[in-house]
Amino acid sequence: MASDISISVPSELSSFSRLRTVQFLGTERPWLRFGLLHRLEVSVVFARTSPYTLGRAACVCRKWRYTIRNPSLWRTVCLKTWQMSGAETNYKIVQSMYEGSWRKMWVRRPRIRSDGLYVSRNTYIRTGVAEWKVTNPVHVVCYYRYLRFYPSGKFLYKVSSQRVKEVAKCMNFRASKADSVFKGDYTLTEDHLEAALLYPGSRHTLLRMLLRLRGTTIGANNRLDLLKLLTTGVNESEIRNQEDMLGVVEGWQEDETHNPDVPAISHRRGLTPFVFVPFEEVETSVLNLPVDKMDYFVPG
Repeated sequence: MASDISISVPSELSSFSRLRTVQFLGTERPWLRFGLLHRLEVSVVFARTSPYTLGRAACVCRKWRYTIRNPSLWRTVCLKTWQMSGAETNYKIVQSMYEGSWRKMWVRRPRIRSDGLYVSRNTYIRTGVAEWKVTNPVHVVCYYRYLRFYPSGKFLYKVSSQRVKEVAKCMNFRASKADSVFKGDYTLTEDHLEAALLYPGSRHTLLRMLLRLRGTTIGANNRLDLLKLLTTGVNESEIRNQEDMLGVVEGWQEDETHNPDVPAISHRRGLTPFVFVPFEEVETSVLNLPVDKMDYFVPG
């Protein structure tokens, strides 16, 4: 049932599916042509969509769900997320641990999220100045720790009293010195994350963190438990030609310091778990509430 606009295909090339598709586009049944083009357009859109949006889109209809289960979509996402492991290692992991399913690997394998900020809200009580020996005021002090991770193994760190919606604007590599955003390196092994960064100044100080990654639901990866927070001194010669801070502290003990002016300290306060806040929710997050409306926050 070919039309005048159908494209003839040589017999010697009829085995190529691409040319058969071209011939199919010349049919007089435009609804079939529209359906094919629609599926192609949807596939292109899904290929440029974030994994979390794909999960929501899969709930729209059966056709979208079938299209989104295409292994090529999840393979690209997984290779980008775990690019530090290398493509060969990722292929071995997906075959040995996840039955060859890239989608299962994405859901079940621990991964650090890079589409938002991990926020730790900390509060403590500070005694105020007594007035006229009648009142003894106390103040609830609130501050935040912010972490933003990148698939390349770099992360950004900031401690501030500013709210999430204000800090999200400056948590990038273009931040100025006035923003006090520090850059460091991290590595993820199973569900444990080790991170290190250098505080610039006259006395070089290294901040080391050990965190545990978990989720409130399967595949969420939206919590980071701060297990250890250490500060230690380092010599200038050790960091002169070293860009990877984890390589500097490799093999160090917790109480080890290489600068006598900067003692090694293991901090016991301000270890509230980190809560993940996606960028699209930074304006509406409950972590923006002031202390008078939320004096204490339970991460869960």
